Amino acid sequence: MPDRVALVTALQGAGWHPAAWRTAGPAAARLTGLGHWRDVVVEQDRLGVDAVTIEDSFTAGPVDATGELDTRTVVGRLDALLVASAVAPATRAVGLVPTVSVTHTEPFHVATGLQTLDHVSLGRAGWRIQVSPTAREAALFGRRRGDQDTDDLFAEAREVAEVVARLWDSWDDDAIVRDVTTGRFIDRDRIHDARFQGTFVSVHGASIVPRSPQGRPPVVALAHTAAAAALAADTADVVLVTPGADGLEDRDALALVRDAEQAAGSEARRPVLADLAVLIGSSRAAAADELAALDAAAGTPYALGSGSDTAVLATTVPDLVDRIGALRDLGYAGVRLRPLRIPADSTAIARRLVPALVTAGLRADVASRPTADLRTRLGVPRAVSRYAPSSLEVSS
Repeated sequence: MPDRVALVTALQGAGWHPAAWRTAGPAAARLTGLGHWRDVVVEQDRLGVDAVTIEDSFTAGPVDATGELDTRTVVGRLDALLVASAVAPATRAVGLVPTVSVTHTEPFHVATGLQTLDHVSLGRAGWRIQVSPTAREAALFGRRRGDQDTDDLFAEAREVAEVVARLWDSWDDDAIVRDVTTGRFIDRDRIHDARFQGTFVSVHGASIVPRSPQGRPPVVALAHTAAAAALAADTADVVLVTPGADGLEDRDALALVRDAEQAAGSEARRPVLADLAVLIGSSRAAAADELAALDAAAGTPYALGSGSDTAVLATTVPDLVDRIGALRDLGYAGVRLRPLRIPADSTAIARRLVPALVTAGLRADVASRPTADLRTRLGVPRAVSRYAPSSLEVSS
């Protein structure tokens, strides 16, 4: 049982509720400005949240029943990886985990972009791996048909994750020697060929980015179905699950991942975070009223199975602390919280929930929190390169 729960905040536009932008006030006009993202992330960093994920997609926003963009919601987004790199210098300890799709993105670009983020953040980068299944997304690239088979999408994602890991390992930690006497900047023998030939991708050569502080930034995957859990068992260091989806209770959602790990023959037990959408009110009644007002503005309830793939909680800080404690007791490593309103609920997470978790003994206070790399903060073991001598001995 983890003795310190991980706390991650999931950032998306004005919030996860489709009508959140209507209550965001001036913040709604800043969604495409760096200042908005920096302010929100810096607050999470300063007050002790472990990491933020930044959502992304190859669509400008949700689509309606006709397949057209739903103009009642926020339409338009910034590139998550670029946003993370831009806010990194303004932060000190928070992990930065952009969503980067593997379906239409070359593994080389995924690998080098995330390595660069790990360098500029001094070891705080992560990667939320995602596939892009729709014809609308495929049409933007024009290189393949849309609406691909799910099995193919996940098989491709496995190959891309493998190639990215090989590229991350392709430079040894000490490949840069800067030997002024001999005039050698690098030791060529410490740079390795990430050669891979698969069904969907093939790579020959090494990354252009030297090995980053974490070696391999932790990979985060959402496992909301059995197929997605199998992908997570093969590719991820941290797994997100959605209690309530498909009728899965908290214990069953965790078991979904453990079963997938066992089926994959994996001895590792990955940290599993419960993924919950939250609106935090001053009381249960106030939270329910505020959610009802958002639903009325949107014209439809935002709930599990109706716009959300996970449980939507109109809750209070004490109730949320109790829920997180119960999840910890079941074996969850922590939670990722999707604030329905940004900044209202993201601020409540940072300013009110974090100290309440400290008081409940579920987290250390900010002054004593670890400021090490993101892998350490999320409870992920140190990454050992496949080319390290010990790794080579094991593989031979």
